[in-house]
Amino acid sequence: MSRQMKRQRGAAILVAMLVVTLVATLAAGLQWRQWLMLQQEAAARAQSQAGWVLVGALDWARLILREDARSAGNIGIIDHLGEPWALPLQEAKLASFLTADSLSDPSQDAAYLSGYLTDAQSKINLTNLVSNQTGEAVLSASTYQSLTRLYQQLNLPIAELKNWADRWQAKSDGSLRPTRIEQLTWFGVPSSSVQVLKDYLTILPNRTPVNLNTASAVVVFAAVPGIDIGAAQKLVTGRAQSPLQKLSDASNMLGLGTSLLETDFSIYSQYFEVRGRLRLGDWIVIEESLVQREGLNVTTVWRRRL
Repeated sequence: MSRQMKRQRGAAILVAMLVVTLVATLAAGLQWRQWLMLQQEAAARAQSQAGWVLVGALDWARLILREDARSAGNIGIIDHLGEPWALPLQEAKLASFLTADSLSDPSQDAAYLSGYLTDAQSKINLTNLVSNQTGEAVLSASTYQSLTRLYQQLNLPIAELKNWADRWQAKSDGSLRPTRIEQLTWFGVPSSSVQVLKDYLTILPNRTPVNLNTASAVVVFAAVPGIDIGAAQKLVTGRAQSPLQKLSDASNMLGLGTSLLETDFSIYSQYFEVRGRLRLGDWIVIEESLVQREGLNVTTVWRRRL
């Protein structure tokens, strides 16, 4: 009897231990699921808040461009890097933009906003690469020569350029043609080359001239035929002291005839890229947009969240 009672007592203890283990496991699982749901809710809330803030940042950028056009007499005489739109917004606490500190919730993580605008026409537009004037797609000789000079300046293989330019021409109907420089990888361009090229190339909805008031020395050298990198750098240095007021100013600095710059160059821009960055606790949300300015009307062409 004593031996049987010991067996029963041991079995009861074992069952109790199993029950305790099962309850602890279920409790831990429920606690983990609750924590996960809270994290997902917090992430969704942060994403939603970030989206609204970044929409506001985009509206702010559009307002700056609209006021810039208004100050230029509604016709946008020139655009240069000394204007307010070209000044980056350094990271600042979001509460500093509010009219009352009471609007910010101290229990929430502080939000920090930064961003900047860049002139999309300070780069070579790949939309200019193909012309359809004769009823069939043909490569633009001037744009292809500009890309060749750019590749040479950046020490990239010319064979790579020829390969993707031919594919670009084949997609002249717009099917599967890249809309962002990062998508040149579709045409076999290595990611390493894309990282280098994205500072000098862009893809815009329409054919556009290069703005000589905002283009880098490398872009000026590549886009303007018959000059060297020294002349391009001289132009960039000169316009920093006094922005170009007309194309003839650039011609005089470069030692060229004005007629050579009338077709593919300007000192005014319509397309601008907006990049907003919001840091909220552990979350960082970045949004990029392309906007088009026509007179006082500034519209968003596309937006993407990173």
